[in-house]
Amino acid sequence: MQSLWMLLASFLFSIMGVCVKLASVDYSTAEIVTYRGAIGMLMIATLVKFQGGTLQTRMPYHHLVRGGVGVVSLWLWFYALGKLPLAMAVTLNYMSPIWIAAILLTSAWWRKQSRITWQPIAAILMGFVGVVLLLRPSIHTDQVMGGVLALMSGMLAAWAYMQVRQMGLLGEPEYRVVFYFSLTCAVAGLIGVLVGKTVFSTAGETTWHQLSGRGTMLLLAIGVTAASAQMAMTRAYRLGNTLVTANLQYVGIVFSSAWDVLIWKVSLPWLSWVGIAVILCSGLIATFYNAKTNRKPIPGDAISSE
Repeated sequence: MQSLWMLLASFLFSIMGVCVKLASVDYSTAEIVTYRGAIGMLMIATLVKFQGGTLQTRMPYHHLVRGGVGVVSLWLWFYALGKLPLAMAVTLNYMSPIWIAAILLTSAWWRKQSRITWQPIAAILMGFVGVVLLLRPSIHTDQVMGGVLALMSGMLAAWAYMQVRQMGLLGEPEYRVVFYFSLTCAVAGLIGVLVGKTVFSTAGETTWHQLSGRGTMLLLAIGVTAASAQMAMTRAYRLGNTLVTANLQYVGIVFSSAWDVLIWKVSLPWLSWVGIAVILCSGLIATFYNAKTNRKPIPGDAISSE
């Protein structure tokens, strides 16, 4: 039953995606990343204070590298959310388990640690077929960049996931990982706004936009839902079955598809839905392979790049 916390996490992440897509009309990606990080950082810091924990760490370098990779992944995904239908952007970003399978397979082959099995190969090939089916029938010229960046975001998320797992094995608690990642987001986003026109800025402005009532609510919702979803995900991975929890994450694609229909009246071609189904299946195969390769679950597995 504890794995059902992932359903709440997936629902909250889907709401975050909706708010990012709506906010991207009025705010640059740098601004959204800044607010997402600052609000999440304050939430985690408050929680740690009340629970008597500490934010002191012996792994500043690890946090810096993980934060750098994670914030680039987040930046790319937020940009893609402003350019693509929500379900499409979420599906491409959720390919991280497939990329993890590719990393583990390549590592095992390079070190000659084990023979090549069919699961990761099937997952990678199915994932590729799913991407082709998802993008080709429906993507427009102005969405090509968003699709490519969403794919890159998923790849970087896989890298960040592996880094977090390593930090967990070294004894770093998950709340510190979330806090320092949020801090990196806030700092990186602030620099992006202050330096000037950012490469991935949907609004194309170089200064802060004035906060309206609608904008304030959207940005607050992004920060709160992101931090809350990470906490729910952490609880699911710590107390629930690892495989069940990982597979429940894909329910987020269903939530995102529902928001697409309800809010933007998006109707994806049937081949796109087939592509989403294929990516889901490939993700499930990749999840089983990843769990088999890393049998010993750790708290750090709960943290995603978002």
